[in-house]
Amino acid sequence: MKTILFIIQKEFRQIFRNRGMLPIIFVLPLLQLLILSNAASFEVKNIKFSYVDHDHSTASRELISKFAASNYFKIITKFESKDMANEAMQKGNVDVILEIPNHFERNILKNKITDLAVSINAIDGASAGIENVYISQIITQFNQNLQSQFLSFNDGNRVVPQNIITIPSFWYNNTLNYKTFMVPGILVLLVTMLTLFLSSMNIVREKEIGTLEQINVTPIKKHQFIIGKLFPFWVLGLFILSIGLTIAKLVFNIPILGNIGLIYLFTSVYLFVILGIGLIISNFTETQQQAMFIAWFFTVIFILMSGLFTPIESMPQWAQNITLFNPIRYFVEIVRMVLLKGATFSDISFQFLVIGGYAVILNGIAVWTYKKVS
Repeated sequence: MKTILFIIQKEFRQIFRNRGMLPIIFVLPLLQLLILSNAASFEVKNIKFSYVDHDHSTASRELISKFAASNYFKIITKFESKDMANEAMQKGNVDVILEIPNHFERNILKNKITDLAVSINAIDGASAGIENVYISQIITQFNQNLQSQFLSFNDGNRVVPQNIITIPSFWYNNTLNYKTFMVPGILVLLVTMLTLFLSSMNIVREKEIGTLEQINVTPIKKHQFIIGKLFPFWVLGLFILSIGLTIAKLVFNIPILGNIGLIYLFTSVYLFVILGIGLIISNFTETQQQAMFIAWFFTVIFILMSGLFTPIESMPQWAQNITLFNPIRYFVEIVRMVLLKGATFSDISFQFLVIGGYAVILNGIAVWTYKKVS
């Protein structure tokens, strides 16, 4: 036990002596959490809106005013012809073109079918889909208001229109604030990247400077060396989690409905998984550059397949099956479930067992593949 403590003490001293590494460990993750949480958003705003009004009627002006009053659209200009509008979209000056046909108001008054042409820049398919929803909602509401006005009188008798009003109830994020969804996931990302990169490059660094061979010929046992090497990064991971949770609560006002101890319990086991992966990478690489690139390769795959930015339910079935082997997926689910839903241990028991199994398997492989000169 004393041997392990001496190694741990040596690792902490080595970390704090490296002044270039301290900002990366303590300052950079916090800045990333503050910046990414404000930058990463599923909302689509400041949509560059333009229109071509061939009718110049009261109804067409009222419809355009609905878009002007929306917080999502920014009216750029009015075009006299569709060709001019198309040219502006080709240059990237506008995102949406609304074309109102001739006799738009007259056809509505006579209960005739009338069409509206909407052109959307769909280079970004996800944003185009959201923009289409916004446009459809505004046009539908405008149409309902017109129908209510036209049905107000029938054969000289006033008719009270019967409107159906829906009152949605938003659970777990009643203000629809995207930060409530993104901050827990980004916190998971930072904890994972920090511990994976540092642990994967730590032993490789010993190889590069030549001290690993000296350690290998000492009486230090394999498990003592590995525990002493990885324990400091396990502590750093929990420390980053603590700072991140504090920022999430104080800066972003993220609700913490569940037991915070569950987060730490799961993170403690999860860090063993990440540290095991880092140790495996360090066992098969000879330079820190190699370790960094391999760690980055796996991190990108883990992030994209974790449900952090893309819902897992929207992925193809084969991709959903692959995510079952992704440890970050379970960590993202757990953090969101406990913080936002108030989940208990029974609710996360499956994810906990999976991560526990991964921790045993990966660390077993890491110890087995580590070669020590006897």
